[in-house]
Amino acid sequence: MTTVHKADEKLTLVTKEPYYVEADGEIGMFTAAYDARLPVMLKGPTGCGKSRFVEYMAYRLQRPLVTVACHEDLFASDLIGRYLLKSDETVWVDGPLTRAVRAGAICYLDEIVEARKDTTVVIHPLTDNRRMLNIDKKGETIPAHPDFSMVISYNPGYQSVLKDMKQSTRQRFVAFDFSYPVPDKEIEVVAQEGGVAPELAGQLVLLGQKIRNMREHGLTEGASTRLLIYAAQLISRGIELKNACRTAICQPLTDDARLQQTLADLIDDIF
Repeated sequence: MTTVHKADEKLTLVTKEPYYVEADGEIGMFTAAYDARLPVMLKGPTGCGKSRFVEYMAYRLQRPLVTVACHEDLFASDLIGRYLLKSDETVWVDGPLTRAVRAGAICYLDEIVEARKDTTVVIHPLTDNRRMLNIDKKGETIPAHPDFSMVISYNPGYQSVLKDMKQSTRQRFVAFDFSYPVPDKEIEVVAQEGGVAPELAGQLVLLGQKIRNMREHGLTEGASTRLLIYAAQLISRGIELKNACRTAICQPLTDDARLQQTLADLIDDIF
């Protein structure tokens, strides 16, 4: 039985420019961080544009993008790679992090706090002056490609004692604080991405703002820009306005009947 290394698949660039509206100078800050090869941490609520921003910057910088959605069953081998048995050969297959390190891609670990604590430790040597990846199973150390960049994100609203990031990890990153866009820019985004007129987008954004103000009254999370866009997309395809809002915004937010009624009343007031 022989051991071989599977040829690395060529990573592709983001070829179509993602639609993105800058909020507060984050494009210039990310560009400066990338030029200095500083790892970046994005903090912000669900659906506020963190992932779209990373995709946009990958396009702007013309670097391949490797995205990993983190979860509690994510092991270090899922990031780094593992040996697999194929026919009569034992084949080493690189994981997404290793592929990014070799190719000089932007590696984006989405919702990093969802991953196992012992898994996130593997990124430490990549996020300081060493810029290297250790593959213990192969006894190999890979210097990061000069263009490699590490980006992580998380939602501070979901933090708890069990799902918090170690200081030894946090202090390896520069951090950008994301929030929902200011109304004028959010209207622009919802109109463009949802395919609706700015006037209707403005009403959806107003609904989103009012729902976000309900977080202190039982909702664990406000209506994201993403949900407003979903509602707009349904409306643009002929779904009745209030039904679209209930389906795309209210139902995903809560199962509580009392809160659902409150949200329905908000929709009636606005539309």
